[in-house]
Amino acid sequence: MKEKVEKKERVISGKPAEDDSSLDSSLRPRRLADYIGQDRVKENLKIAIAAAQKRGEALDHILFYGPPGLGKTTLAYILAAEMGVNIKNTSGPAIARPGDIAAILTNLRPDDIVFIDEIHRLSHVVEEVLYPAMEDYAIDLMMGKGPGARSLRLSLPRFTLVGATTRYALLSAPLRDRFGSVYRLDFYEEGAIGEILVRSSRILKVPAEDGGIAEIARRARGTPRVANRLLRRVRDYAEVKAGGTVSRDVAREALTRLEVDEIGLDQIDHKVLKTIIEKFDGGPVGLETIAASISEEADTIMDVYEPYLLQLGFLDRTPRGRVATRLAYEHLGLRYPKGQGAQANAQPKLWAE
Repeated sequence: MKEKVEKKERVISGKPAEDDSSLDSSLRPRRLADYIGQDRVKENLKIAIAAAQKRGEALDHILFYGPPGLGKTTLAYILAAEMGVNIKNTSGPAIARPGDIAAILTNLRPDDIVFIDEIHRLSHVVEEVLYPAMEDYAIDLMMGKGPGARSLRLSLPRFTLVGATTRYALLSAPLRDRFGSVYRLDFYEEGAIGEILVRSSRILKVPAEDGGIAEIARRARGTPRVANRLLRRVRDYAEVKAGGTVSRDVAREALTRLEVDEIGLDQIDHKVLKTIIEKFDGGPVGLETIAASISEEADTIMDVYEPYLLQLGFLDRTPRGRVATRLAYEHLGLRYPKGQGAQANAQPKLWAE
């Protein structure tokens, strides 16, 4: 009988939760000088902004990609603030028809920024409208139907399209090629997460000791959104159980109650690893098979669970499927079988054998 995973909010998920919107707004840095981490991306953006302002032009179209919760939306708003222009915020699933994107583009002012989150989910017909808009700053609309239909070209002010995606490979090649700058956002170092937590605790007026900050940073999966969410949960525990101060012991106890282990893995991460190890002898096993075994969507495993497990070196992607590494066995306290390292290249066994 297939086991079912309880569907509940994962506190260590990088995806935005229902109660994150107000938090993200209050903690989001407004300027590049306040933005912590992603130094390479930040330096390149500083140069691009300075050059555009010197020429009096709009920024080139920019694409940010990487796991959720790393600051792609924040950077889009910072670009608008640094350039002193307005920003229109939407998402790929929200733009269903060509008329939807046309309505946004025809209401822009010169140099404005249009931010499209989950841009990989745009439909092909909407992309066709974007191509001339990004290249020629014009859109072609069909007026009427049948033999009397005619094409109308509308000129647009120069604008900057900023796209964000967690699935870079799903963007069509013509759309990718029209972005002047493409930046990958990586998981943050623990020290950078600590700096973010210090800033957040100051804004939220949370008394926090260095040890408490370090404990949260260690379990935040290198993701600012996760770090800020954990800070809120630990703050709640500290206020009720420990006099309000976030110390190392308080943070450790609160995070243990949340089932977040020493390196930021929760029960679902453990379930993914144990499924590969215990049900499929450590792999290789296909993504769809893993998804069916834990009653989860394959896309969710790829977008939400896998990136951090790959970053830790707990999983390996091979042509034959996913393989649990020695580090995964050691973290779970399981014996690593001899010859496991060569298993990924072995021919898979047939079920009929």
